[in-house]
Amino acid sequence: MPYEWDDWALAALLGIEQFEVRQALEARRRWPRRAVSATGVPVLTVWSRTAAGRPLIVAVYHTAGLTWKIIGAREMADKELIEFSRWEETQ
Repeated sequence: MPYEWDDWALAALLGIEQFEVRQALEARRRWPRRAVSATGVPVLTVWSRTAAGRPLIVAVYHTAGLTWKIIGAREMADKELIEFSRWEETQ
């Protein structure tokens, strides 16, 4: 699936490398979840792990065709990691 970045989204990555975001999006086990951005835009969050096992949440939105824009990524909070780990156990 093709992903694109805007410069502002790349600049906003804090402590997360671009390759880690790609790994999370391309992981075999990922948990897509609908969400709404802080500005009210419907987005898809992808809960996943990098190849090294780092738990990330990546936010994307559909633009056209098969293309998705990456708009942000962050590490999971403790509560989210517990929820995600429970989901992983069922997969």
